[in-house]
Formats: sequence, C-alpha cells, structure tokens
Amino acid sequence: MKKEHLILTLCTLFVIAIPLVQSISEGPKGVEKWFKELPHKKQRVTKLHFYFHDTTTGPGQTAYQVFESNISSTTITQFGRTFMFDNPLTVEPDARSMRIGKGQGFFGAASFEEPRFLMNLNFVFTQGKFNGSTLQFLGTNPILNRVREMSIVGGTGAFRLARGIAMAQTYFLNDTSSIVEYNLVVLRY
Repeated sequence: MKKEHLILTLCTLFVIAIPLVQSISEGPKGVEKWFKELPHKKQRVTKLHFYFHDTTTGPGQTAYQVFESNISSTTITQFGRTFMFDNPLTVEPDARSMRIGKGQGFFGAASFEEPRFLMNLNFVFTQGKFNGSTLQFLGTNPILNRVREMSIVGGTGAFRLARGIAMAQTYFLNDTSSIVEYNLVVLRY
C-alpha cells in the first residue's frame, strides 16, 4: 500500500511540475524579473495561422448584439450596432478541427460611409506552445476588403510586449455565420 501512495504522490508532483516548467513567470516578482532581463532578450518573429468562427444567430451562437445607437437602423452601415463575441479558433476551416483558443472581444459598426468595424479582439490561446498566452488587437476592420490588416498592440505570457500585424481574410460568409482566416506576424521577446 505504501508503494502505491509513493507512486501516486510522484505522479501528482509530476503533473503539477510540468506546467510550472513550461510557463512564463507569473505574479509581480516574476514580471519584474522578466523586465529586468528584457535588455538581454532577443526579439523573435512568430508567424501564426488559424481560423476564427463567428456565429451571430442560430444554434451555437457565439456573438451577441449588446447595443446599438438610436440611428443604427436608419444608416446603411448600421452605425453603432455592437456585438460581443467568444468565438472558437481552429487550425482548419472546419469548426470540428482542433481548437487552439478563443477570439474574445467586441466589434461595432464605426463608419457612416462603408461597412467598417471597430474591433477590440483578444486571441486567447488554450492549446499548444502558446497555451495561456494572449494577443490583443485594436483597430478598424474594413470588412468588404478581401484582405484586412489590423495592428497587434500587445499580449501576455509568451507574447508580453508583442506587436505586429494580423491579416484577416473571409473564408466563408452567410446570413448567420462567418469563418475568417487569420495570418499573424508577431514580433515578440
């Protein structure tokens, strides 16, 4: 019986230790240490590719309208209509493919002249090398353009102080959902 307890204890310690070895230091002291080492760190370019699944109505809805202006329904661009979302990120366009994270944030119609969203978008990675890390975007998204470029303005975890470019391209679109292909070029430490 004691041998079984020892094996169980060792296995438990192993399971607890693995995430600690792979993660970036957390907490104020860990972040402070990371910043002190920053002048010695080399910047790296990381390229990421995945698909963002947005469903605004029907089964599996992931984006919900949270407000609109008093003129939204009278403008051709629905100016002011705003949605919050919590969308899956997958490695392939098929929603059943491996999920690597979530796209969370909001988008709102921000132009009177053309369909253009103001987006606050956070990619939260839940699998793979960047599990637990995030990337943040802020900017406009001219949704009718074939390829849209948005700024990466920061990140957490493996992406602390990240900056870069996110290129979005609509892969699929209908009345209830869309799939957006993302190609990211991220400068990180």
